[in-house]
Amino acid sequence: MSKDKVKTVFFCTQCGYESPKWMGQCPGCKEWNTFKEGLNEKQSRHEGRTLRTGIENARIVPVPNVEIRKEDKIKTNIGELDRVLGGGIVWGSLTLIGGDPGIGKSTLLLQVCKALGDAGKDVLYISGEESLGQIKMRADRIGTFTENVKLYCETCLDDVKEVIEERKPDVVVIDSIQTMYLEEIGSAPGSVAQVREATGVLMKLAKVLGVSVFIVGHVTKDGNVAGPKMLEHMVDTVLYFEGDRHASYRILRGVKNRFGSTNEIGVFEMQNQGLVEVANPSEFMLSGRPLNTGGCVVSCSMEGSRPIFIEIQALVTPTNFGIPRRQSTGVDYNRVNLLMAVLEKKIGLPLGNCDAYVNVAGGIKVSEPAVDLGLVMAIVSSFHNKPISEDTTVFGEVGLSGEVRAIAQAQSRVSEAAKLGFKKCILPASCRKTINDSAGMELVYIDNIKDLKL
Repeated sequence: MSKDKVKTVFFCTQCGYESPKWMGQCPGCKEWNTFKEGLNEKQSRHEGRTLRTGIENARIVPVPNVEIRKEDKIKTNIGELDRVLGGGIVWGSLTLIGGDPGIGKSTLLLQVCKALGDAGKDVLYISGEESLGQIKMRADRIGTFTENVKLYCETCLDDVKEVIEERKPDVVVIDSIQTMYLEEIGSAPGSVAQVREATGVLMKLAKVLGVSVFIVGHVTKDGNVAGPKMLEHMVDTVLYFEGDRHASYRILRGVKNRFGSTNEIGVFEMQNQGLVEVANPSEFMLSGRPLNTGGCVVSCSMEGSRPIFIEIQALVTPTNFGIPRRQSTGVDYNRVNLLMAVLEKKIGLPLGNCDAYVNVAGGIKVSEPAVDLGLVMAIVSSFHNKPISEDTTVFGEVGLSGEVRAIAQAQSRVSEAAKLGFKKCILPASCRKTINDSAGMELVYIDNIKDLKL
């Protein structure tokens, strides 16, 4: 057998597990039908050795002697994006942005290019999906661009690499990584081997040249970035766009960030001129909520350092079948079932013969336990058909014995509630010591869900 013959192996597209032959189930993540053929890891590393030549920082240096740029982060002047990135774009970083088709990934990055170009940064936008004319049509809707923003349509990563090494721009946008291919790899663009090796090339360029690179990644039907899971481990930052593309709002969430918190979110609204920042997400989420209606409660969820108030809706009706139906949108289905079981056991609420539907208005998804008390009150309010005052907000974690447990950053939630015009706040009694200023609100402390009064 010739040594020059290309050897291939099979990769799991979910976890990156390698196998010399195809298998139906992955031994690593136990998923079925996820193996795809790709280039051998050893061969791809050998072919990529030329990329390591000329690395200026490939030497041992004491930590105090390491020099960094005075301008450690590039401000995009898009406040919601800077918040998620941890204050701005880090020089030489590699950022992956994923999301459903048509949700606004390319639009946001084009707006970032415009903002950076206006600030005097040299930006190169590389597209493998659209022509120059198509990009120009979208750019005209966003605004007037300066000559600092350059467009380049190419799918061959070897040519893209040469252009980046020659021009050395401040920021590079790759739209998208699934369209890029390396000629020495025989598989088609978008395959596991191509996506992995293309990302590796861009990572080396970012670290060697100090160029900040954004790459767009398509998502699968499961909501994961197409390609091996190791792609997320290669980059510095992973951002996901959430929300229904047919709705007006978009949520940008940080899944991984080596330079900041992963709990922050950015909220945008899609308009004719592009994505517009939503400075007050709570007011946006609560707009149009019904008043004096049973089953509607306002609760608070912390997203990083930002308290966001959401409307929790519950509909409890007698079931027409032997097995009651339970459905939840925006909150964990199992958590709703658990809280309903606590209500049945601890306060004797007969929910065993009732259908229950729980929804977080606005389409936002919350997972913080602090919304437990809001879920409980919404279910009880709908069951008794008694409305909760519209100027009341509720938050707290509920345990299996019905106790209401303490939550983090209670003071920030109370202060934000007062700014939004709420007059009454129901919260755990264990948070009493952490509240320094009630901001003129009526605070109701409870220890157990038995103390709830509608």
